[in-house]
Amino acid sequence: MIEPFDDRYFMKKALQEAEVAFEKGEIPVGAIIVVENRIIARCHNLTETLTDVTAHAEMQAITAASNFLGGKYLLNCTLYVTLEPCQMCAGALYWSQIPKIVYGARDKERGCIHLNTKLHPKTIITGGILAEEATALLKRFFIERRNLN
Repeated sequence: MIEPFDDRYFMKKALQEAEVAFEKGEIPVGAIIVVENRIIARCHNLTETLTDVTAHAEMQAITAASNFLGGKYLLNCTLYVTLEPCQMCAGALYWSQIPKIVYGARDKERGCIHLNTKLHPKTIITGGILAEEATALLKRFFIERRNLN
């Protein structure tokens, strides 16, 4: 029997957040943070809405989860994000000491793996979960944006 709360299940929830971002005209990246199979943060990019370059989905999720937990460390948590974290977000995730990051699509230009950004030594990163769906949403967003200009 397949565990209902697996990486694919939670990535689907992150993709729902990415869809919300898409509808708002934001780059469609969604993130959730989970602890003990419970979603404690649901977020998406808000850089356009907040006119803030740091308002990435992961940054919003870190803040929401920290507020929920009442502390700055995200111990025992897992971040699910539809796009590989950038260097800025990876740095914040380092300081949060999150033990597990799961991403969908790879960012071969600005992603933390390509840029060799250090994560916390205890952090495990897994990629490619529902990558096709995450990539398709990003491509659709940028195609539509180009057609508007």
